[in-house]
Amino acid sequence: MATLAIITANVIISLKGFKDFSFFEKYKFNIGGIRKGEQFRMISSGFLHLDFSHLLFNMLTLYFFADVVISSIGYLKFILIYLASLLVGNLLSFYFHKNEYNYSAIGASGAVSGILYSAILFYPNMSLYLFFIPIPIPAWVFGILYLLYSIYGMKKSLGNIGHDAHFGGALAGYILTILFAPSLLTTQLWVIALLSVPLLLLFLLIKLKKI
Repeated sequence: MATLAIITANVIISLKGFKDFSFFEKYKFNIGGIRKGEQFRMISSGFLHLDFSHLLFNMLTLYFFADVVISSIGYLKFILIYLASLLVGNLLSFYFHKNEYNYSAIGASGAVSGILYSAILFYPNMSLYLFFIPIPIPAWVFGILYLLYSIYGMKKSLGNIGHDAHFGGALAGYILTILFAPSLLTTQLWVIALLSVPLLLLFLLIKLKKI
């Protein structure tokens, strides 16, 4: 029911945005608007999508991994991870684009990334597919490659994609999952350590002002 509620909210708000341009503009992530005091955009933008394919991709990804997280830590903590990942993803976007008043973004990708990373911590050896390449790889390998690609995308400003929101969402999912399930420090310490490498790399690049 928790997953269904989140998907329903995304569908209803996104459909409204598809049809109502003023609604879309009012609630999307926009640096200028946020700096004017419209902090609600930090959350509302995560329920808006560009089109049906964007909405479908995010909701399918959420659907596939939500049950892994819910069955491991319960629906309340699942919802907390989802919302926190959405917020942290947008906060990281704000950090990197705070002087770009016209910068805008939408989508649940940051929140979904948090759920994905939570699922990876619980089941690091489940098989995933990377960018539609028909070769299954362990989830922990996917997680590392995805974060490294996000760093590269942030550094090179690749495509019309919020790489920073994806990274921030994954970071929130990673930290909160460990806090909610500290037993992972015993059972999955190896994957926690491996997934920390790209996180530390981003921190180092920021400190060195390379990104």
